[in-house]
Amino acid sequence: MRVRIEGADGAPGTVIDALIGAVAEAIRAAGGLATGGVYLRSRTPGVLRLAVLSGMPAELMRPWWRMPQYRPVPVADAYRLGLPVVLNDGTDMMRRYPQVSASLPFHFGVVFVPVRGGGTTYGVLGVMRPAQPNVTEPLPDRRLTTMADRLGDVLHAVDVGGDPVVWDGPPLCVRPPATGCAQGRVGHFLWDPAERTVTADTTFWGLTGGCEKDIAQSPEVLARAVSPDDGPVVSSALREAARGSPARPLWVRAGDGGHRLLEFWTEGPAREGYRVGGLVVDPGPGPAAESADLLPDGVFAFERTGLITYVNPRAADLLGRPRTELVGRPLLKVLPWLDRRGYEDQLRAALLSAEPVRFQVEHSKLGPHGERESDWLTLLVYPGPDVVTCQVVPLGHTADAVSVDETAVTTGTRDAKEALSSAYRPIVLGIALSGALTAHQVSEVVMRELLPAFECRRLAIYLLHERRLHLAWETGFPPGSLDQFEGVGLDAKLPSVETLTTGHPLFFESMEQMRAAYQGIPSDAQTGARAFLPLIASGRPVGSCILGFEHARTFSSEERTVLTALAGLIAQALERARQYDTEAALARGLQEALLPHRLSEHPLMETAVLYLPGTQGLDVGGDWYDVVEAGDGLALVIGDVQGHGVQAAATMGQLRSAIRAFALGDHPPDQVMSSTNRLLIDLDPGQFASCCYVRLDPVTGAARAARAGHPQPLLSHPDGHTTVLDLPGGVVLGVDPGAGYPVTRLRLEPGAVLALYTDGLVERPGADLGEGVEALRAALSDAREAPGRVGGLRLTEVADRITDRVLHTADRTDDMTLLLAMRRDEGDGASRSGAAARAGRAVAGEASEIRGAC
Repeated sequence: MRVRIEGADGAPGTVIDALIGAVAEAIRAAGGLATGGVYLRSRTPGVLRLAVLSGMPAELMRPWWRMPQYRPVPVADAYRLGLPVVLNDGTDMMRRYPQVSASLPFHFGVVFVPVRGGGTTYGVLGVMRPAQPNVTEPLPDRRLTTMADRLGDVLHAVDVGGDPVVWDGPPLCVRPPATGCAQGRVGHFLWDPAERTVTADTTFWGLTGGCEKDIAQSPEVLARAVSPDDGPVVSSALREAARGSPARPLWVRAGDGGHRLLEFWTEGPAREGYRVGGLVVDPGPGPAAESADLLPDGVFAFERTGLITYVNPRAADLLGRPRTELVGRPLLKVLPWLDRRGYEDQLRAALLSAEPVRFQVEHSKLGPHGERESDWLTLLVYPGPDVVTCQVVPLGHTADAVSVDETAVTTGTRDAKEALSSAYRPIVLGIALSGALTAHQVSEVVMRELLPAFECRRLAIYLLHERRLHLAWETGFPPGSLDQFEGVGLDAKLPSVETLTTGHPLFFESMEQMRAAYQGIPSDAQTGARAFLPLIASGRPVGSCILGFEHARTFSSEERTVLTALAGLIAQALERARQYDTEAALARGLQEALLPHRLSEHPLMETAVLYLPGTQGLDVGGDWYDVVEAGDGLALVIGDVQGHGVQAAATMGQLRSAIRAFALGDHPPDQVMSSTNRLLIDLDPGQFASCCYVRLDPVTGAARAARAGHPQPLLSHPDGHTTVLDLPGGVVLGVDPGAGYPVTRLRLEPGAVLALYTDGLVERPGADLGEGVEALRAALSDAREAPGRVGGLRLTEVADRITDRVLHTADRTDDMTLLLAMRRDEGDGASRSGAAARAGRAVAGEASEIRGAC
């Protein structure tokens, strides 16, 4: 079969996989809120064609589907010159490409890098994202260059096989990488490509609506059953997983127009490739949609491919079409009156700059008697990384609006539009609550989004616990003014209690009005208005929300509706946060119990460990470490289980116990790794693990090391010079039962320090892994050469200096573990044995304190 690339239908799976994967990684490298794409050569001489587009509807990029190679534009220059083109913002664009700036007068930056392989340039990989004018290198051109080179190697392999790499069809428009999470029905399945069987639960069959025999035929059939409209993307992810490279979580559209979240992993080798396990999540409408259905003004949303995902009843009425004809349809096809240059420019501006956009549109619809009517609407567009939310506001009626110049309409209604935006912006941005995982984060979102929109200065959130209200968050209230309400029971005659017990919000235009309704209620000297909102989620009382205003004011019916709807969103988010905190506490407790609290000691060795749990998401990971007595020496162990949560912690505990048992038996490192690998495969938890095992003789300094997919250790020599070791290793544990793990022999001189670590310590979003390892190597050297050091070296000080910067990082997405081991001089062993024992106990205690504090 020929593998010529002629468009979305004619392209082979491996090439499509590479194209989609390169664009997705480019968007991730750019920070997520970006538009990415790949241009490839076409059969028309001197013309590049857009092959894959992600982050923007393809129709909005139609003027740039074809790109002459000698046109003075960034894409053509990157292809023709073979060099990256980096533009930080609109100023750079205007200075270097004034024609492009005139056609795209928005605040955004770009990076385009050539895709080369075997000395041939096949196309250009690039991203467009919000401008960052004050950053020297705001766009990750080095990461894009690496990804473009990998893509070039794939295309070159196709090209040398005799099939020309050209693209002559329309672009393949795919969704950007998923950034959110979903809750709802979850279907699980296991696909064996060799046996052509699919084993699944009833939820999966209900979501796909197919029979096992049909779905198991091929990845394409399975992909179409999961998502008819996203078959190429899903089948690409399935094939990658079957080859042992599970894809990242993926949002797709189901046959009914709803969203689904997919996640795949490998379950172990089959006769041909690997079995693929996966889940399909149907999130359902969610609390945001239910609340938005009640809004008096229109709200609709579309994903970045242009498909409409949600329309509330009022928006359907204003747009002149029923919801069933809008949801799941392309925006510019069902609303053709948006297909005008001025309106398209506004949409492009929102998607490229990530800034909210407001503009007026004229559209026509059928009246109640079949006559054609024209209306003016104001559209407020709020872009997000996955979904774009739009608010629709009536601007005026036909005869008055059409005869007025658009500029006059805009300026004449500015005050009204600002008022509408102030009132309804928090509803649209209330979706931000879905990303808050803790009560603290929920409160921060409310303070950031709700208070400014309503010109509110004070916020207090009380949560219900054992039939009493306890203050969880407050801002703006005078110090001590809320102390008297802490811990009040549900029988107290207070507005914060009554709003919760009755389920009805309470609005007071002034403090005098509230005092009249609740005589004797203590209050501060302020005279402003108050709003008490019940926080009730799925019929369960959660707490109360109090809003305080600086001055007396009235509350319109629209504002009351908005605030009531927001209270439901806040309650849902807080209830979810409470459940998440409970589960995280259980998982954290499990992990605490499984990690060692004391390290084995030796008079000639000093060891130190520093473990920092991830802070982003408060979910536990699978890092583990150990120092075990092995014969007359020590075994140093560090590992990392794939994934997070209770399952990862449980798997980690099983592996740690197994390796400890093998180490106590003083088995060679390769046997320890092989035995642990087979054990993990037999346990079949559906997870992998990386590991590094070092068997060390403290007397001679001889060491034997084996590595299973884990980052390379560091060795700091006695003079402080530090190198990255190059240990040959095998695949991660839990994949191949016949995998081998070669052993490397080392020798530690007295005063040398061996450093083992997990990838959380060296991985950073937007940075290359090699850069992180180099930064850790330099930090270890600097820590050992720190000025002012007197006396012997303490590894705890070294560990503290290395991780000092990490301790102040607020968004650690993964656990971080550092295990240090230093060989002492044999002559110092007797005199320092007691000190070494005390240091070992102190290190274990310090590590435990750090885990507890974090």
